[in-house]
Amino acid sequence: MSPFFSPTPLLLANAWDVPSAIAAREAGYHAIGTSSAAIAAMLGYDDGEQMPFEEMLLIVRRIRASSALPLSVDIEAGYGADTAQVVANVARLVELGVAGINIEDSRSVAGRRELLPAGELAGRLAALRGAFPGLFLNARTDAYLLARADALPETIARGRQYAAAGADGLFAPCMTAPGDIREVAGTIPCALNVLCMPGLPDFAMLAQLGVRRISMGNFVHGAATARLQEVLCAIRSQHSFAPLFSDEIH
Repeated sequence: MSPFFSPTPLLLANAWDVPSAIAAREAGYHAIGTSSAAIAAMLGYDDGEQMPFEEMLLIVRRIRASSALPLSVDIEAGYGADTAQVVANVARLVELGVAGINIEDSRSVAGRRELLPAGELAGRLAALRGAFPGLFLNARTDAYLLARADALPETIARGRQYAAAGADGLFAPCMTAPGDIREVAGTIPCALNVLCMPGLPDFAMLAQLGVRRISMGNFVHGAATARLQEVLCAIRSQHSFAPLFSDEIH
């Protein structure tokens, strides 16, 4: 069985560099998923495939060299203008020993995220399934993220199409309503993945609803960055390095 498919929910630690990957291992996590948004922010890029694939690949290579935990890589929409380029990109990740990828059905165009035709991701999933039989394919669908009025039926329709094309998992970020989660989990024949969000049920309830994977996205990176800002501001305001050695930041 894939390390990314379990009868109980798998909590993925979303990493963005070597220290965060090592921290996940030391904290006892069983698998890591990269966060494209966190990696982009760390490198000074906006999210939405604004960082070059080569730079993302470098980070993945360093994470793989530092941790033996199974690793899934967020490749956004694939970093390619066509399916052949996406397959070539994923081949380079597979050479590094990644266990899975996350690929989405929306793209940022002129700063605005748009939902792509379902057939586009389905075609890429079918090609990836044929090229990499053992790779865990997590298909992300963004109807909830984009606050579509028809988010539930759209997610189900796309999930069925992606599962038929070879997806192992369906990732529906921003879906938090228990009824919606239960319906999607019970309808789509692959592992349902949800995202850390305000109002998301706790892990025990998610398990009861049928969720199989839980992701953090870039929220832990955001919390770590906010903590760094607090420490730096405290050092400057207190004219002392005491905040580095205190549990409280004033």
